Amino acid sequence: MAGDELTASESAILVVLMAEAREVLNTELRDRYQLDVRKPQRDKLTRLHYIASRRSGSTYALQLDDKGWVRMQTDLDFTLRGASALGAALAALQTNLRERVLARSGCATLAELFALTDVRAPAAGPAGSMEARVVSAYRALADEPGAWVSLRRLRPFFADVPREHLDESLRRLSRSDGVTIAPESNQKTLTEADIAAALRLGGQENHLLAIGV
Repeated sequence: MAGDELTASESAILVVLMAEAREVLNTELRDRYQLDVRKPQRDKLTRLHYIASRRSGSTYALQLDDKGWVRMQTDLDFTLRGASALGAALAALQTNLRERVLARSGCATLAELFALTDVRAPAAGPAGSMEARVVSAYRALADEPGAWVSLRRLRPFFADVPREHLDESLRRLSRSDGVTIAPESNQKTLTEADIAAALRLGGQENHLLAIGV
C-alpha cells in the first residue's frame, strides 16, 4: 500500500502478530520466534495504528491493531537483500491466505480467520445478518457473556464492511434486549485507536460493547 513505507522486517512483524491474534509480550516473541520488536519499529507501527502496544513490566505487550488487520488484507513488501527466498515465502503465504484460504473458510476477513474462537455468523446474507456477525464476533472476543469488549477490538472483524454500515448495525443492535454500548468510564485509559473506533450514540462517544447482560 502506497504511503506506509514498511520495511520487510516491519511487514514480517505484522504477519507474526496476525498469526498470534492476541496481545503477546515482546519477551514471548523473542523466546518463541527469536523476534525482538525494537523501539523504532514499535513506535512506527504504533503511529500508523498497525499495532497497539502498552508497557507491561520491563517489556511491552503488542497486538495487531484495527488498521493492521485491514493492512493485512493488501499486499506487503517482504523484499530483503540476501533473503529473497524468505521474502517470497512470506509473500506467497500472505497472498494465498487472502485469496484461497480465506475464500474457502467462510470468514469475511483475516481477523475472523485468526480469531481464537470460532466466528460462526455468515459473511454475507439476508437483511439482519450484519447484526448476527456482530454478535458472533463479540462472542469470539468476550471472555464470558456480558463481558465488556472494546469497539477497537471488534472493528477489525469488519474490514470488508463500510464503517457507516457497521455503525448502523451497532445502533440497531443497541436497541435489543441484553445489549449495552457504553463509553469508557476511565477516559484516561483510552488510546488513539480507541477514540478512532468509538461509536457516536446517545449524544456521546461510546467505546465498549456488552451482550448478554
